[in-house]
Amino acid sequence: MKRFIPYLPTLFLLLISSACEKEGDLITVSDFEAGQLTVNNNTIVLNAGNQESAVLAFAWTESDLMLSNPSMKAPSSLPLVSLEAAASEDFGTFSTIAPSNNPHVMSGLALNTLALNLGLEAGKSSALYFRANMALGKNTEAHYSNVLSVMVTPFETDMSKGFIVNAGGEESGYLYAPDSDGIYSGFMNASAWANWFLKEGDGTLWGNVGEDGNEFRLSKETASHWNLWFPGIGGCYYTTVNTQTAEWTATLIEGLTASGNVTGEFTYLKAETAWLLTFTTETAGATFTVGSNTKTYNVSTGTNDEAAVAGEINFSPATTDGILNYQLNESGSSFTVNEAGTYTLTLHLADPANLQYTLEQGEVVIEDPISDKLYLPGIDDLIRGGWTFDTYLRLQSDLDSTFAGIVNVDSEWGYVMMLEAENWGSEYKQGETAGTLMPPPSEAENIAAPEAGLWLIEADLKNLSYQYMEITEVGYSGINDDWTSISPLTAGETQGVFTAEVSISAPSEWGFKILLNNNWDLFFGANEGGLLYKDANINYNLENGNYLLKVDFNTHNLTFEAL
Repeated sequence: MKRFIPYLPTLFLLLISSACEKEGDLITVSDFEAGQLTVNNNTIVLNAGNQESAVLAFAWTESDLMLSNPSMKAPSSLPLVSLEAAASEDFGTFSTIAPSNNPHVMSGLALNTLALNLGLEAGKSSALYFRANMALGKNTEAHYSNVLSVMVTPFETDMSKGFIVNAGGEESGYLYAPDSDGIYSGFMNASAWANWFLKEGDGTLWGNVGEDGNEFRLSKETASHWNLWFPGIGGCYYTTVNTQTAEWTATLIEGLTASGNVTGEFTYLKAETAWLLTFTTETAGATFTVGSNTKTYNVSTGTNDEAAVAGEINFSPATTDGILNYQLNESGSSFTVNEAGTYTLTLHLADPANLQYTLEQGEVVIEDPISDKLYLPGIDDLIRGGWTFDTYLRLQSDLDSTFAGIVNVDSEWGYVMMLEAENWGSEYKQGETAGTLMPPPSEAENIAAPEAGLWLIEADLKNLSYQYMEITEVGYSGINDDWTSISPLTAGETQGVFTAEVSISAPSEWGFKILLNNNWDLFFGANEGGLLYKDANINYNLENGNYLLKVDFNTHNLTFEAL
């Protein structure tokens, strides 16, 4: 049995306050020995599909510490434990991991970053060596566990994209660093005070410094940083995140206009992060420029609108057809229309690595105002006890003015459709025939509601039409990347709410879908606003285990609850 009389600041402060009956008593610690380290996996191949999954777990045995005074107990925080990783068995150079628990679990992304930082070659299986470092206190003798080797094949990390994520880690696009140098930029649609984080390809999560007055100073200290947030003006922002200088900026595009042989103001399509202009020219070879005044918010201005720096942005066609360029505070080249006629120019800004424009013949009519929601007051008045704005369809496309959603219907007098809550006089009402709409202002009758039940409702304001489909079954497919069948969801006591117990056993590369009426062509995906009809697959970031999957069409939300 070994005995130690170490310098223990933490233990000493605890003991001196309650232990020593006589001045000069000396408390000693015994039975401290190096622990045995184990891992659950000795060979790991990492890839983009398992970077969010738990791939390696460490566990170690712990000594039962004894104090020379039997009436006292050693603090549970002792000994101090860290894990050390190296690419060579002699640990000449190593990285230290602070474990969160015993056992300590590493995600694929964390292990991949560790392996690359220690010099392992992407795509090649090489040994990483691990040991546990145990000590009774800082500056005291370390006791090392056995050394374990794990064969790890890392993958090349893509540092050209910085993903826009919310507090739950859900992605909603990315900013682009073409040189993979930590300087990311792109165009973002942001509501007033919208908040977000930026996650790099190696898993580094950037927010702002967690102190007032630092809205545009970056921090990667996840324990203390806050989320990034935009100013109090919503719209289209050219956004940069510079991890080299630890600063970010938000440049508001105040409104694009065309100048020259063609003039006009563009319409902003926020669901697509795009700008659109329909125009007519009687001149062949007409030329025009496209630009906007801007307001830039940065570390000097904060979110103060009056302090924002005035500037301009201009867009121009690249030499390659369909590719779009932009210039900040510089003039750009002109767009050209070869023949007279009516055209629609659309600037597509959602993909920062692939900015494009389309110039097509014909007119595109967009209903104004476009809203993220199409409210249905009266559709469920027998449920809610009156006409409210709690039930709505979600916007599918600004360009086509289409909306969809699943609604719990029970209506006494029919209903109307409205783009703005409480804005009476702006109602879409029943058209001349079933399935058609009359635009506002209108003295037409209320829209005839289907019989009570759960219905998928689709509305097309551009073509002034709507349609119903009764929902009889709801299921899911794609969890654990298993697409072999549609698994049923069970209807809850509340109409429109469905649940199922699911077991997560594998990482998901493709996400999953919520399917209707056992039909692969009728499905809900999701975006940052929640469930959306025929949208992208639903991603999840969960540890392996059992969960209750809950789908609530009334609130357009989907959740996983651990069981």
